Amino acid sequence: MLKQYETVFIMTPVLSDDQMKEAVGKFKAMLADNGANLVHEENWGLRKLAYPIQKKTTGFYYLIEYQAPGDLVAKLEVAFKRDERMLRFLTVSLDKNALAYNEKKRTKGFAKSAVKAEA
Repeated sequence: MLKQYETVFIMTPVLSDDQMKEAVGKFKAMLADNGANLVHEENWGLRKLAYPIQKKTTGFYYLIEYQAPGDLVAKLEVAFKRDERMLRFLTVSLDKNALAYNEKKRTKGFAKSAVKAEA
């Protein structure tokens, strides 16, 4: 039985756009290679941090929602810790309420973008 997880990670702001995409691609490939199903992903872009981390005040935020066996999360977090481009990461196991909320949020966002496209 695969559980659903959501991982948000913050990468150092000194990366170029290509370097950031390469780092995200590395972690997405790791998930896919280990039997995870990617459900959703969002690039939140460059944002201000709540407090300085490693003397940096901004970072690239990225969210990945996926279904995976539980042991994969530990492997993913070890990879995050070994990667010097990572400032912070957080993985959360989603319960049925969180799944319903995420689905509602995605469909609501889709409805907004469809209305903009029609206008």
